[in-house]
Amino acid sequence: MSRILLLGGYGGFGGRIARRLASAGHEVLIAGRSIDKASGFCGDAFGLIPLALDRTEIAAALEAHEPDMVVDASGPFQAMDHSIPKACIAAGIHYADIADSRDFVCGIRTLNDDARAAGVILLSGASSVPALSGAAVRHLARGMDRVRAVEMAISASNKATAGPAVSAAIVGQVGQPVHIWRGQRWAKAFGWQEMRSAMFQCAGTEAITGREVALVDVPDLALLPERLAGRPAVSFRAGTELRFQNWALWLASWLVRWRLVLTLAPLARFLHPLQFLTRSLGSDRSAMIVRLFGDVAGQKVERRWTLIADRGDGPEIPTLSVVPIVARILSGQEAPGARDAGEALTLIDYADAFGNLAIHHDTTELPAPPTLYEHIMGDRFGQLPPEVRAIHDVFRDGGAAGEAKVTGAANLVAALIARIAGFPKPGTHCLHVHFREVDGRESWMRDFGGRRFQSHLSQRGRWLVERFGPFRFAFDLPSDTQGLSMVMQRWWIGPMPLPGWLAPRSTAREWAEDGRFQFDVPIALPLIGRLVHYRGWLEPVESG
Repeated sequence: MSRILLLGGYGGFGGRIARRLASAGHEVLIAGRSIDKASGFCGDAFGLIPLALDRTEIAAALEAHEPDMVVDASGPFQAMDHSIPKACIAAGIHYADIADSRDFVCGIRTLNDDARAAGVILLSGASSVPALSGAAVRHLARGMDRVRAVEMAISASNKATAGPAVSAAIVGQVGQPVHIWRGQRWAKAFGWQEMRSAMFQCAGTEAITGREVALVDVPDLALLPERLAGRPAVSFRAGTELRFQNWALWLASWLVRWRLVLTLAPLARFLHPLQFLTRSLGSDRSAMIVRLFGDVAGQKVERRWTLIADRGDGPEIPTLSVVPIVARILSGQEAPGARDAGEALTLIDYADAFGNLAIHHDTTELPAPPTLYEHIMGDRFGQLPPEVRAIHDVFRDGGAAGEAKVTGAANLVAALIARIAGFPKPGTHCLHVHFREVDGRESWMRDFGGRRFQSHLSQRGRWLVERFGPFRFAFDLPSDTQGLSMVMQRWWIGPMPLPGWLAPRSTAREWAEDGRFQFDVPIALPLIGRLVHYRGWLEPVESG
């Protein structure tokens, strides 16, 4: 029988882990600040031993109780350092935790050399992320030549009441900057923004629809771009079941983003009682989805792994990685060192736990529809030069980089309009374009040396429609083997059509030259003259 020191052992997640470890035949020291709570949790259960322990006393506890391994289920890890795993290295004791903090989990690797020298194994993130999410991603990526995007989401049942540590982790992220890989470069987003509606559909149970999820910071955002072919864009969203809760957090995120409030962390203590008041609302169903978009044998596909937990079993999910990881460590299947748990397990390791709970999961593969330009142009798209096709080969996420020479406005009035529109300043600029595709619609974020402007592209009959703010412009796409042009046909402000004689004058051209995609985009207004004229080249940014 192995002895496990479990920190936070009588907490919401810790209690579940304690019972699972005891059922697996381990002796579990249930450690926390309150001996009364620890004793009350253990009761007369076999294999559970209460222990009063403050985290500052960990070194003495390791010496006194000589556990084979430490499991940290306390949290919130966003506010913790690595003093516990360091103490484990000093004592020669293995360690794992259920951290989902990006800095904490990714930072564990700084202890790798010391852990290897001591013959100790430290695995951080034995939870829904990055252990379970990593297993799902590797399952879906098998056989993919290139992964273009990874999109994940978790939606918790409203009856799965968050404990204090989870509440602190949620509100501490609201509105805070998130470092995210998209468009083949690092970009800045913000916690609990970019709200989306998610659907979870799984064989054997009723689908879950209409759940709102928003961007959160997790270790996977840093880990997965480096681990998958193509360095895909990676996003992770989470949300509660009740829409008004998600929208309240979204609204509050703007206060933090605009720096009207530095952080919402002090409000964490109110989140738990507020959620308790609404527990009668909603259901007992939780869900998780992992979606990979990529290329297999020259074909674009989407693969999905979906999990739905019924009958209130959702809170079990973050705890299911611990027992198999403890087994791997204590049986010598893991090499000494300090690392995240994102590559420790496979989905097979969860089979028994899933089978004993009201959990359904399955994998599906869907062929990708034609790209936007391919759909509009039909067979003519295949006749374009490969350099032009490559730029318009937008599937979920992509990036291109190059150079642009910008000629500015023809006069002061035109310059004022160009400034309001956000057009780039005159000069020669490094250019990066982030392409984003969702359900056949594309967005292009152009970055001219730090000055950005965005447009949104969609189809309307035989036309390509490009939207800049409230204005929409419809283009024909005449083409030949040399390239294509964008010839404007109509324009609108909102739903209202505008007269053609007032329309901007712009016939953009795209072609291939010197092995690169070339572009020439003049924009002028009747009576006023040139607003901007930019020309240059782009190359897709691809990473192996």
